[in-house]
Amino acid sequence: MYRIVFLIISSALLLSCNNSNKDSINLPYYNEPTFTPVFITDEAEIATKITHKIEDFKFLNQDSVFVSNKNIEGKIHIANFIFTTCGSICPNMTRNLKVVNDSLGNDSQIVFLSYSVTPWIDKPHVLKKYKNEYGIESKNWHFLTGNKSEIYKLARQSYFAEEDIGFSKDGSEFLHTEHFLLIDKNKRIRGIYNGTLLLEMYQLIDDIRTLEQENFD
Repeated sequence: MYRIVFLIISSALLLSCNNSNKDSINLPYYNEPTFTPVFITDEAEIATKITHKIEDFKFLNQDSVFVSNKNIEGKIHIANFIFTTCGSICPNMTRNLKVVNDSLGNDSQIVFLSYSVTPWIDKPHVLKKYKNEYGIESKNWHFLTGNKSEIYKLARQSYFAEEDIGFSKDGSEFLHTEHFLLIDKNKRIRGIYNGTLLLEMYQLIDDIRTLEQENFD
C-alpha cells in the first residue's frame, strides 16, 4: 500500500516537473529492501550514497547458453520471476512484459531477464517452449534457470524481489512475486512495478525511456 501511495504522489510531482522543466525529471534510486526512494541528481553524491547494485550471476537461458552479469554491462535491464507451471499470475505477467518488450522495438541496449523460481522443473528446453508459446521472438529476452539457492539469493538480496518481507525470508521458502524490477546501466534499482497491471507497464515504458537519457557513468 505504501508503495502505491508513493507512486501516486511521485507521479504527481513528476508531472508537475514535466510541465515546468522536462530536463529535471529523474527516477529515484532504491538502496534497501524497504524500497524507500532516494532522489539524487549529483553524480558524485550518487557514487557515495547509492551503494547497492545487482550482484554477479551466471545462469543458463532457454537456448542452453550462459547469461551473466556481463550481458547487462552498460545496459538497462528488467527482471522478473516466474515459473512455467504457474496458473495464476505468471501468464499475465509474461503477456504484460511482452507489451513492454514489443513497444521498445527490440532495442539491443535493453535486456529482459525472467528468472525461473522452479529451476528443477524449468530446464532450458521447457523455458524455450514457454517463450515460444507466448510468441516472444526477442533475442534480448532471456528465460533463466540454474541453481535454486543462487536464484533465490539473487532475487531477494540483489533485486529485493519481495520487498522488505522477502529480504528477511528463509532461503528455502518459495519465491512468488508479481514485481518487475527496473535496473539502470550501472546495475542500480530504479523502479518496481506490479507486473499484473497493464497500467504499470506504460509507466515502466516511460521510465525506461527516462533512463535512456541519463549519462551517468
